[in-house]
Amino acid sequence: MGKILTERLTAEIGGDEVCVFMIGMRVNKRWKVHRWWPVARAMSRMLAELQARPELGFLGYQSWFGNPSIFVQYWRSFDLLEAYATHRGLAHLPAWADFNRRVGSNGDVGIWHETYRVRPGDFECVYNNMPPFGLGKATRIVPAVGRRELAPGRMSA
Repeated sequence: MGKILTERLTAEIGGDEVCVFMIGMRVNKRWKVHRWWPVARAMSRMLAELQARPELGFLGYQSWFGNPSIFVQYWRSFDLLEAYATHRGLAHLPAWADFNRRVGSNGDVGIWHETYRVRPGDFECVYNNMPPFGLGKATRIVPAVGRRELAPGRMSA
């Protein structure tokens, strides 16, 4: 999991923006493994592809497994996320086509996503007694001191 950092830290994103992409699936009919298992495997393939190709703009992710399962992904920009999602030679489009062919809107497996642009000065986070995590792990963690000590200062840093 990583070394516990016992100081008070915050994230520093630099640049113009970071894109936070939350995505997940919900198994609605557990007995239909032939419907939901390919969806789960497709996410694993996409994450492996993204981690192997940093030029695509993927910065990292955190995941929680349950029903629904949740992946919080961090990207260098919305434009790079969109470029990945629509690129004909990468894993997402075939996975999306396969989902629509196998599941579509039949109710067996739910999928969802939410996308947020995060610009410098428009976010606030703090980590204390944590290993690198979330936005701080995907970007850069810095001490939460000086004007970054309190939430309003972190929000405008």
